[in-house]
Order: sequence, then C-alpha cells, then structure tokens
Amino acid sequence: MFQTMDGESIRKQIAGVNQSGVRDHNERLILSLLQRHRAVPAADLARRTGLSKPTVSTILRDLEEDGLIRRGAPVRGKVGKPSIPIELEPDGVLSIGLKIGRRSADLLLLDICGNVREQLHTTYDYPMPDAVFDFLKEGLETLLGNLSAKLRGRVCGIGIGTPFELWKWHDLVGLSAEKFRSWKDIHFAAEVGVFSDLPVFVVNDATAACHAEHLYGHGHEFRDYAYFFIGSFVGGGVVLNGTVFEGNQGNAGALGSMRSTGPLGEAQQLIDVASIHLLEARVTESGMDPSALWQQPQDWSSLSRHVEPWIGQTAQELAKASLSICSVIDFEAVLIDGAFPSDVRDQLVERTRRYLVNQDKRGLIEPQIVAGEVGHNARGIGAASSPIFSQFLLNTNAGLSAM
Repeated sequence: MFQTMDGESIRKQIAGVNQSGVRDHNERLILSLLQRHRAVPAADLARRTGLSKPTVSTILRDLEEDGLIRRGAPVRGKVGKPSIPIELEPDGVLSIGLKIGRRSADLLLLDICGNVREQLHTTYDYPMPDAVFDFLKEGLETLLGNLSAKLRGRVCGIGIGTPFELWKWHDLVGLSAEKFRSWKDIHFAAEVGVFSDLPVFVVNDATAACHAEHLYGHGHEFRDYAYFFIGSFVGGGVVLNGTVFEGNQGNAGALGSMRSTGPLGEAQQLIDVASIHLLEARVTESGMDPSALWQQPQDWSSLSRHVEPWIGQTAQELAKASLSICSVIDFEAVLIDGAFPSDVRDQLVERTRRYLVNQDKRGLIEPQIVAGEVGHNARGIGAASSPIFSQFLLNTNAGLSAM
C-alpha cells in the first residue's frame, strides 16, 4: 500500500545507496529509471542515482545475466566513445492481468515494457463468480500455452482488477442475487490457487487504470493529478508526489462516490450522472441493442444520436467534480479516460474544458484537463502491471522523471 511522503523522505527513498545488502533496492531503482526513461546509458544511470560507476556496472551485469535488461545499439557522438543505451528486456518479465467489469472481462498478457502480448475478451449480463473464474482458468491455459517454456518461466504473477465492493452493484433478485452477493466472501488467491500457483495481486479496477496511466501514459508528465476512468460506472485514482496513492484501505480516489445533485435537487453520486450505464439505459429504452458499447474493437458510430447528449451531460458533471477535487488538493491536472473509443474520449475532454470555463472558480486554481493515453484497456493493463510493479520496481516514481 502506498503512502505519501514529504520531499526529503522521497529523496531518501529514491537516492541509491552503495552499501552491501541493499542491492535489491538499487536494482529496483535502476529498473524504475529504465521503465520511466526507456533507454539510459550506464554513465547517466550512475549520475541520476548517485551510485558509483562500479556499483552500477555490477548491477547492470547481474540484471543482464538475469535477462531483465539489454544493451541497445551504440549512439555515436562527435567525440569520444559511442554511448550504449541500457533498455529493459521486454521478455524479461511477463504478467497476467484480469479486468472484471460489470458487462465484460478481459484477460491479457503484459510485458515489463507495457506491451500487451495477447488478450482474451468475454461479455456477460452480470459477472457471476463461477463464470469469471472459469474464464480466468481457461484463458490462463490459453495464454500460457502459447508461450515457450522459457517465457512461461518469466510470468511473475496474476493481477486482478475488480470494482470496490463488487457484490453491491446489481439489480438481481432471488437466487441470482444471492449468488452474486457471494463475491463478498470470495478470497481471490484461494480461488486462483485451485488451478495456478502464480502469486495473486488484487487491486481496485479504477486504481489499476490509474496505475496504467501513471506507468505507460501521460501520468509521468505530472507530479500531482486526479484521474477519472469512466466504465459502466465512473471511478478514479489520485496521484501525489509521483505516486499512485491507494489510501488507508486501498479505496483512495473513489471519485465515483462524489456528491452530485439530480434535476429535482435530489442528492446523487457521480456514478449516477456520469457513467456508461446511463448511456446503455438510454440506448435500451430507444429499442436499440446496447451490446455495441461492450464489444471489441470499439465502434459507437451507430449509437451517435445517443452518445452526443451523453457526452454533454457527462462533461458537465466532470467539470464540476474536477473543481471539487481541486478544492481539497490543488492538482496540476485532471486526466480523463474510459472504456470508450478514442474519438469519444477526445470529445468528452474538449467539452469538459469548455464547461470548466463557466464554473465558479473562486479560491481555486484551474487544473489542466488532459485526455488519458492508455484507453479502454487501462484497467486490464493496470491489473497486469501490479505483480511487475510490486516485485521489480520502486514503490514510488517520485523524482524519477527529474533524474
């Protein structure tokens, strides 16, 4: 679980140490820098970390022997020896990610560089436990079965992104409702342990999406920001001092629970006014099939007459919510992404910026409104990154971009 740190503590966490017995930290430090900057010469790694050149050379040799890094093509300058960039080895670490959504699930194989190697997708009316774990079991066999024995040995774990208190989000009755509520008592590691010995990491699905944006998207451009991910229901994440902040019980950034007001002045939450399930309901009421909202590849063009007003309403609510968030912490930016096509995301971001202009901003510093980069797959990618991040990278990226 991540905790916020003051600037001095962050510097101590980030700075390398040369003493023996702390090489695991220094390896994570170097791997984190390579993850952030993609390719860095050994001399620059020593300068950025404050480690001695012999220490960096020893660490790089060990990491290369372990298959975690590789040396790129020499870069020749005007004078002196050519510089050899150090890069992460994409085959060095692989991970499985499962995204449990309210209308669909995705299972994917991710490498340490953030590339999705293979992906499986399924849809359903409700994510019943038996169906979800059957999908994971069969999908795991497929994904691992397509790998060589060597690469199978590089898979470091299974990350599961699931909505907070999933068992509450249904409108079922009778036996089906009882079965759905069984999610409350499910122990994910025990369920997965029946068919796999890979370690299991469970994270809130919106927090997972925020992790994905922070590692592989625009998140590295900002130190402090709020993140909205709009799926069946809207959720979010919070980044402080360059770290995804998960909170005391892992539920920080529960932005979908922010207060809102209905058309008659009734109290509502953001999930009631800025979620895809509202669009789904409108499409269904018109007599159209809403399944296109959850199919891959995504194409909402046939639903445009319903999508346009939904974008307008959602943008209004996001503009108000963005300022509410910034009244607590003056975030540099608010990032917006979701389980929709990129053109819908771009329209939503632009409309949110326009609505923000006319909001009451007294006492507030207006944040930048920025489109997320990872897209609809963010929750699955974030879930898959959890085993990698926990075992190979530092618990904070604060200061890495400056190194």
